[in-house]
Amino acid sequence: MNNFRKKLPGTPYFFWSVLFIIIPLCMVFYYGLTDKSGAFTLENIIAVTTREHSKALWLSLLLSLIATVICLLLSYPLAMILCSRKGGQHSVIVFIFILPMWMNFLLRTLAWQTLLEKTGVINSILSFLHLPALNIINTQAIVLGMVYNFLPFMVLPIYNALAKIDENVINAARDLGASPVQVFFKVMLPLTLPGIISGITMVFIPALTTFVISNLLGGSKVLLIGNVVEQEFTQASNWHLGSGLSIVLMLFILLNMIVSAIFDKDGEGSVL
Repeated sequence: MNNFRKKLPGTPYFFWSVLFIIIPLCMVFYYGLTDKSGAFTLENIIAVTTREHSKALWLSLLLSLIATVICLLLSYPLAMILCSRKGGQHSVIVFIFILPMWMNFLLRTLAWQTLLEKTGVINSILSFLHLPALNIINTQAIVLGMVYNFLPFMVLPIYNALAKIDENVINAARDLGASPVQVFFKVMLPLTLPGIISGITMVFIPALTTFVISNLLGGSKVLLIGNVVEQEFTQASNWHLGSGLSIVLMLFILLNMIVSAIFDKDGEGSVL
C-alpha cells in the first residue's frame, strides 16, 4: 500500500509519456519500417543514401557541428564570467542572459530574418552609409540562427559544472606552482568535462533536427535533413519516407546520448 502511494504522484507522468512519447515513437517505427501496403521494408531508411537526402544529411551534420563548436567557444568564457560575479550582479547577468529564452523560438528567428535579409535592418544601415550590402541569407545565416537560439543550452551546463568546482582546488594548484594555462587545462577543463558534453548534446541534437531556422534564414535555398522530413510529412504526405528518415536521425541522436552518458555518468553536467 505504501509503495502504491509513493508511485501515485507519478501516474500522470506515466500516462503523459505513453500518450505523447511511446505511442508516437511506435507510430514512427511502424511507418518507417513499412510501405504503403503495410509490408515490412527497409527502403524508407535506405532512402537516406540517395543523392538529395545524403546531401541534406551531411550539410545538417556540418552546420550542426560548426554551430556546436562556436557555442562551446563562446560559452566557456561566458560561464567563467558568470562564476566570477557575486551577489546581485551575478543574478542580473544571468537574468539578462536567459531573458531571450522567454520569447517564442519562432519570433526570435524571425527577428534575425528581419536583421539579415537583403532589405533588412543591417543592409538598410549599410545602404544609408553608402556601403555594399551583405548577402548572408544562406548557410552563414543558418549558423548564426543556431548559435543565437541554442547558446544558452551550452552556457548553463558549463556554468553549473564550473560552479561546483571548489575554489580551494584551484588555489591548491596555484600554490603548487601551476600556471594559469596549466590550471585551466589540468584542473578546470577535466572537472567541467561533464558540463561540456551535456552542453554539446543539448546544442547538437536540436541543431541537427531543426527546420524552422533553415526555412527562415536559408532564403529557401538551403535544404537540411529536418526540412526534408518536414516536407515529406506536410507536403508530400509520405509518412513512410518521413518516418524512415526520422529513424536515421534517431540513430545520430542515440549515439550522441551514449557519448554523453559515458562522460557524464553521475549527471554532473545537468542544468538542474
